[in-house]
Amino acid sequence: MPILITVDELADRLAADAPDARTVVLDVRWSLAQPDGTEAYRAGHIPGAVYVDLDTELADHDVVGAGRHPLPAEAALTAAMRRWGLRAGDSVVVVDDLGNQSAARAWWLLRHAGFDDVRMLDGALGAWRAAGHPLETGDVVPEPGDATAHYGGMPVLDIDEAAALPARGVLLDVRAAERYRGEVEPIDPRAGHIPGARSAPTGSTLDSDGRFLPADALRARFAEVGVVQGTQVATYCGSGVTGAHAVAALAVAGVDAALFPGSWSQWSNDASRPVATGAEPG
Repeated sequence: MPILITVDELADRLAADAPDARTVVLDVRWSLAQPDGTEAYRAGHIPGAVYVDLDTELADHDVVGAGRHPLPAEAALTAAMRRWGLRAGDSVVVVDDLGNQSAARAWWLLRHAGFDDVRMLDGALGAWRAAGHPLETGDVVPEPGDATAHYGGMPVLDIDEAAALPARGVLLDVRAAERYRGEVEPIDPRAGHIPGARSAPTGSTLDSDGRFLPADALRARFAEVGVVQGTQVATYCGSGVTGAHAVAALAVAGVDAALFPGSWSQWSNDASRPVATGAEPG
């Protein structure tokens, strides 16, 4: 199943407005600096797009000890999907204004929940604007949907499995290189990386316009950090958001990868877990 959709392909789908082949657009604007994307969404979004709150709908902060963005329970995601108007059989396109680095969390969760046709808008909202496609303002409140989340569609690692993976496969740390090296840590309690993890910053999989690099370029990029055909691969980041983006980039390259959702925020809060610093995996 394709992972990306171009802005022109999406515009054609929305113009067709085929009731028997619906495409639902979800706007997942979020960043560490501005977690609430509501204001930006209301100021201008793809026509018909429904706003998704990453912090409250794509995570469950009542879960203790599983990092800053623990996965929501199936029942909670089901309720959210129905609020977004999703129905079984819909095609879904997720979009943000950050090169898909937040939208990928929705892509991954929906795939994990059993939705087959979920795509990211290549180039994100910037590409939509640059192509001259229209925006609308205000809120979109759809008719409630009937979709149900059934987890198991994507491979997931817990903290012990993440610790063990470097001995037999490749664990990719996709945070900024200076955080991997332990030179800075603006959010979590300890600086550094999981011992044995290799540095593969998320930004290196995008071009200057926020589009994913071509599949061949991504394969070459990941081969540099030991990802070759047949390798067991998993990703982590600060809290499981951009880690999902790395899973998507690997998928574009033809590589299946697991996600460690707890990521560094879970690992660094566990004093029993060792920490490596510097440029080498350790």
